[in-house]
Order: sequence, then C-alpha cells, then structure tokens
Amino acid sequence: MIKIIYVIIFSYFVLGGIGFYLINRKREPEVAKKSYTKFASYFLIIHIIFFSIIIQPEFFRFLTLGIIFCSIFELIRLRSFSYIKRNTFFVGSLVILISLSVGFFIFSGLHWKVLLFVFLILSIFDSFSQISGQLFGKKKIFPTISPNKTLGGLVGGAVIAIASSLLLGDLYEGVSFKTLAMAVGVVVFAFLGDLAASYYKRKYKVKDFSKLIPGHGGFLDRFDSLIAGGAWGAFYFYLLS
Repeated sequence: MIKIIYVIIFSYFVLGGIGFYLINRKREPEVAKKSYTKFASYFLIIHIIFFSIIIQPEFFRFLTLGIIFCSIFELIRLRSFSYIKRNTFFVGSLVILISLSVGFFIFSGLHWKVLLFVFLILSIFDSFSQISGQLFGKKKIFPTISPNKTLGGLVGGAVIAIASSLLLGDLYEGVSFKTLAMAVGVVVFAFLGDLAASYYKRKYKVKDFSKLIPGHGGFLDRFDSLIAGGAWGAFYFYLLS
C-alpha cells in the first residue's frame, strides 16, 4: 500500500513540477530561481515528514514539537521586534496559536495511517492551490490580507485535495462520508490557518515571519496550515468520528 501511495504522491510532484515550469518559463531568471528553490525545499520537507510518519511515528512527534516551538517563537519575536505592538491582538493571536498547537500535538499521537492521510490531503491542497492559482487564478478573494490568494487557486486546490481523499481513502475509512468529511475539514482549516497567519503579518507589516526555510520564509509561513489542519484532524477523530 505504501508503494502505491508514494507513486501517487510522486506523480503529483511531477504534475507540480510541470506546473512550476509553466509558471516560471517567462519569468526573470532570478524570480524563477527563487520559485524553484521553494519547490525543492518543499519536496525535501514533504519527504522528511512522509518517511518519519511511516517509519518512525515517534520522530514525527518530535518534529511536531519543533514546529510548534519555532512557530510560537516566531509569533512572539515578530511582535517584539516591531514598533507596532497591538497588545490585545497579539494576546488573542498567541492564544489561538497555542490552542491549535495543542490540537496539533494531540494529532501527532494518532495512528500513522490517520497522520499520513491528513498530512497528504493538506499537502496536496497547499501545493495545488498555489499552482492552480498562479496558472488560472484571476479573482482575488482577500486582496488586503493575502494578495496572492485567488478563487481559482482555492477551488483548484480544494477539488484536487478532496478528490485525492478517495484515492487515499484506504488510509482512513475507505471511500466513505467520514473520509470526505475529514478531507473537507482539513482543507477548510488549512485555508483558515494560512489566512490567519497572513492577517497577522499584515497587521505587523511584514512579508514573512522569518527566513529560516529557503523559499518559504519561517516555520509559521510553511506550517501554519499543517498546525490548523492537524488540530482539525485530532478534533474530528476524537470528537466527531
């Protein structure tokens, strides 16, 4: 089963690579280089998490703690070094992030098949919403919060991710309502998590939380949707499933 799943994921990377090529073929070399760097680092991140889940789930728990610690640190650091303080907004944002992080850590203790299902659906949505948005997206949906988010990107990523849940259903509950509900929730929470992180950055007038991850920015830039989507996974598994 793992071999089949990996073939599916690798096929998506090939499609994503083609999409990145189409996006970057007419761009300036420097801009294209940054885009390919982002793709390469994302490829590495996906594989590290993928193999940690299927080979040693306990290692994924350590990764989860690292992601949580670095994300909270970046949130606090951004506010500390900014001339904009916004105390109430900051405290509210910190409480939300910590709450989601608790859910994310609980999620990391689930069975490896559930972890892999949620992680793959989230990654597919994250990847193809960006690719389809850059290829086909014209209508911006939240221009003042996240100018790069388009209706085409949201719909394209959501459709591909939810359809993929049927291909990957054997990891969870097969082709069933539960599987689709889990996938839809992951997509919604991933999108809202990403949007919330963008809103926080706009309030403090910065582009990225840090520059720790080449092509992506900081940990919270890269893993905002994973934290929120993972929290949904734990909530759905324990309380709704």
